Amino acid sequence: MNTLLAATIAAVLAPTLAIADRLPVIEVTATAQKSTREDIALKLATPDTALALKSIAGADVNQNGPLTGIQQYRGLYGPRVAVSINGIQPGTGGPNWMDPPLSYAPAALLDSLTVYRGIAPVSAAAETIGGAIKAELWEGSFTDQQAMSSSGKLIAGAQSANKGLQAAVLAAIANHSHKLNAQILLEEGDDNRFSDGKIRPTEYKRRRADLGYGWQSENHEIGLAYSRNETGDTGTPALPMDIESIDSDGYRGEYRYKNDNWDLDGKVQKHDISHGMTNYHLRVPPATMMGWRRNDASTDSLGIHLAVGRDDDSGRWQLGVDSSQNSHDAIISNPNNAQFKVVNFNNATRDLLSLFIEREQQVSDSIQLEAGLRVNRISADADEVYSSMAMMMPPVKALQDRFNNAQRDNTDNNIDVMARLNWQTSEAMYWTVSIAQKTRSASYQERFLWLPMQATAGMADGNNHIGNLDLKAETSRELDAGFDYQSQSLLISPRIFYKRIDDYIQGTPVMDMAVRMVSTNMGGDASPLQFNNVEAEIYGADLQWQWKLLEHWSVGGIATYVRGKRLDIRDNLYRIAPPNARFHLTYHANNWEMTFATTHYAEQTDVSVTNEEKPTDSYNIADLSSQINITEDLTVVVGANNLFDSFYQDHLGGYNRAENPDIATGARLPGTGRNIYARLEWQW
Repeated sequence: MNTLLAATIAAVLAPTLAIADRLPVIEVTATAQKSTREDIALKLATPDTALALKSIAGADVNQNGPLTGIQQYRGLYGPRVAVSINGIQPGTGGPNWMDPPLSYAPAALLDSLTVYRGIAPVSAAAETIGGAIKAELWEGSFTDQQAMSSSGKLIAGAQSANKGLQAAVLAAIANHSHKLNAQILLEEGDDNRFSDGKIRPTEYKRRRADLGYGWQSENHEIGLAYSRNETGDTGTPALPMDIESIDSDGYRGEYRYKNDNWDLDGKVQKHDISHGMTNYHLRVPPATMMGWRRNDASTDSLGIHLAVGRDDDSGRWQLGVDSSQNSHDAIISNPNNAQFKVVNFNNATRDLLSLFIEREQQVSDSIQLEAGLRVNRISADADEVYSSMAMMMPPVKALQDRFNNAQRDNTDNNIDVMARLNWQTSEAMYWTVSIAQKTRSASYQERFLWLPMQATAGMADGNNHIGNLDLKAETSRELDAGFDYQSQSLLISPRIFYKRIDDYIQGTPVMDMAVRMVSTNMGGDASPLQFNNVEAEIYGADLQWQWKLLEHWSVGGIATYVRGKRLDIRDNLYRIAPPNARFHLTYHANNWEMTFATTHYAEQTDVSVTNEEKPTDSYNIADLSSQINITEDLTVVVGANNLFDSFYQDHLGGYNRAENPDIATGARLPGTGRNIYARLEWQW
């Protein structure tokens, strides 16, 4: 990626338990916004890395619990936004995305987080209809010496709103040929507090260990890595169940080659996930034991990435292949009734094979062209399902037999194309315009959810949904344009965008009587939805800016406006972030800085009638933080989120699904109240 503009931008505090004062270094280019440096871990007063997205123009997060932030970019979210960690897209273990991709990149272990600005290049990932995000975890570095030397970090933190604690050790020993690294992370917290009580359940517990080895010689580098993630009792009040356990093992191997003109990057990763969840062990259980539910889910995934690049006098070629194989199972049971069993997903597979070619061409000293083509082949299938209720309930048997007798295998062949033109008109002014066609095939939940349930990849709208075996792939035609202006004291970077999405996958009202009867009698929802193809459009604008007022003072911020509409009927798209802006004022000294920031969200009344979405009011919150570099190696950050303990409801925060004397069932979940925090990092 050729950088058109690189600048240090102070991003602002996000609301409640989000970013303490700013992501310290952000490169803003025509194609990406990249937060770098290890103190990302210091700046997050939360265990959820996804909340860092609130400091990126156009980005936001759908929050269903303290560890379940789902990435959103310009109105699209979940599987529509591709997330890779160390170059591979991870699998997710739960049908309701209690372990979204960024949960496998804890903030304390991050080395960098990159959001591709606007339309992502085809080389970024497969299926980037909603954009692309890259997370790189810290793994130490080779040295240029023959003797072995060590490096690493110790990180510790605490916060008041949930009595949360964090401790991490990252260590590496390396020389010019060998590198051995290990990371250990411990995080836990109680229920979040807000001005009028507690948000129950929002406790969390996570343990993580990583081990890696690397070898390099001249042009070659080989790496092996293993990670073990164990998430214990963790609340998700916006979902029907809470996390009892998420145990995952990740195995990764990689090979790199580079000479003066050629480079090769190959990666393979296997990810095995076992996930248990219930509606009774953290929240107040259902009144009758017949309503108790447990869901045991598992995912096996295999991902492969191979790319070859060649630099020449006028640009760069890149060719590559991505492949992923994912298998999902989920069985619902009742601990009080050994006979109750629902096979929710049975070997539901979704396999991808993707080929791409991309060219970056320096047309002249001031003009650059980037263009790419990607071809995706997505195959999906599922085995037969079963419900013990089929023997007693004819509508359940009808749905079971209908699914088992149907042709369940499906293959989509999709084509993505993208072109971007960047040109410089003065020393300070760069312009950019991009056009693209991007595609996405249905998720396994959208296709294979055979009973009306809420296993909808974290959609959390409170409606029962049922899948559709005949879904077509989404196709988006997109336009993005803007400029970057940078002088010695001012940076301003606005964008406008438009997406027309054909065959957008959206829940629509179900007329089928068997579905409606099962949904009413089993799930208490008399108006379930079925995933169908509709027509949609999304448009808007976003802005990031920075102004150096005086030698030690600077101001800056971001602003985002997104509008999402159905085109087939008069309705809005679900869970679209309201217009919002963030501003900060920062004082910089030699070894410390202090930031006062404000976050402003407008009301959101453009809600989805189909999803029975409720509007939200506007709100403003303030944050204060300070970073002190006590020595070159020791840094302390202290501060307060939601300084004035304001009550507010984040439109993307979901609805309360757990019985709570402080929050009505079905009401919008409130944002966290005043949160005082401290973070310490020592590195060597």
